[in-house]
Amino acid sequence: MSNTTKKDTDSSTIWGGRFDGGPSEIMERINASIDFDKRMYAQDIAASKAHAAMLVEQNIISAEDGAGISDGLDQISSEIEAGNFEFKTELEDIHMNVEARLTEIIGDAAGRLHTARSRNDQVATDFKLWVRDELDRLDGDLQAFQATLISRAEKHAATIMPGYTHLQTAQPVTLGHHLLAYAEMIGRDRSRVADCRTRMNENPLGSGALAGTSFPIDRQATADALGFDAPTANSLDAVSDRDFALEYLSLASIISVHLSRLAEEIVVWASASFGFVNLPDSFSTGSSMLPQKRNPDAAELVRAKSGRVIGNLNSLLIVMKGLPLAYSKDMQEDKEPVFETADTLALTIAAMTGMFEEITFNADKMLAAAKAANSNAIDLADWLVRVLGKPFREAHHISGAMVKLAEGKGCMLEELSLADMQSIEPDITADVLVVLDIEQALNARSSFGGTAPANVKDACAQARLKYLGK
Repeated sequence: MSNTTKKDTDSSTIWGGRFDGGPSEIMERINASIDFDKRMYAQDIAASKAHAAMLVEQNIISAEDGAGISDGLDQISSEIEAGNFEFKTELEDIHMNVEARLTEIIGDAAGRLHTARSRNDQVATDFKLWVRDELDRLDGDLQAFQATLISRAEKHAATIMPGYTHLQTAQPVTLGHHLLAYAEMIGRDRSRVADCRTRMNENPLGSGALAGTSFPIDRQATADALGFDAPTANSLDAVSDRDFALEYLSLASIISVHLSRLAEEIVVWASASFGFVNLPDSFSTGSSMLPQKRNPDAAELVRAKSGRVIGNLNSLLIVMKGLPLAYSKDMQEDKEPVFETADTLALTIAAMTGMFEEITFNADKMLAAAKAANSNAIDLADWLVRVLGKPFREAHHISGAMVKLAEGKGCMLEELSLADMQSIEPDITADVLVVLDIEQALNARSSFGGTAPANVKDACAQARLKYLGK
């Protein structure tokens, strides 16, 4: 029964005169968030300093109290960074832990800090600041990954590999073209990061519990001090909004899907059946039983961790879906999925960047695979349209019949004799043999965005300028 006994803690520490007794042990455990929200200490202290400075400027608190609060908050920041700060579960969260320690340092003046604010607008502000900082870090990680992809694409602008649809060989492409496809995906991811940052950059501080405050505060001043574009326009919305967290988790899910797709390709390419890549020792593991194995575990884990990120998005969507305005304690569950997602993304992006810095490609095997599946059949069809004036559907049928003939003879399409080809299409000439050469086929794909090596080299230069600024 001890787990339901009320604690002797003075409830006035947090709740004031409304309560006579403290919470039960179980209530304390379910209510506390300090174990995870202490990650926001820097943002909490920054927002508190901005709030205190504004209170001084508005003559709501004295300059002496404001200076004491600022100095005390700086001391707390130093203590936390040095690992000397005692986080107390009974104080519930980072906000009350900081305020309680501030009281120990400067006395009753600390109580003036909470003038004209609530923990509702305080946590909304701190959380926004944390997510905003995370978006900036995430963009840097994504840009570094892009830089690696672009560098490898430049090196392999003319390296031939099979391009797939339905995981069936479709047309020859270059490895550089393939890698640039992921650089473009990451580019869209970065644009979503920027959009999210812009949309969320409004300051909730000063919204109070839900209805604003009667004190003559200057919300633009705290917005400016904290790098927000403007204060939020509606106090009810400000304290209950978690769209920014949902949007962060949404874009993180899309990023994770992109990483997972590329990781899947590494798993496939590294298999003995493909043999397109050699994995570095630093991103591979062995088998406890099979001495010959080199397992693509890093790529497999990147692929798997996308499920955790997508699950975190679903988790917060479900938390928020039925909440009336304004703040409800349910919203305390917003931080753990965001924090875990941030950690997961940082790790998976670093893993993919590291792999692509060290991975090597087997150009001969990729070329052989591109040649082995008659991927030049479309070039034959295009030649029939361009030179003989055939309708494409008829040319498609003729080309397919020639592929069938080559398969029956156990040879490749380009190995058919002219007489064999003319048995299906009498008007065909020896000129067709030029377009059946795989390098010629690649060079012919020179439309904008196509896989011709010259295109890929130019696309690498454009991607450097667009995404890396150089």
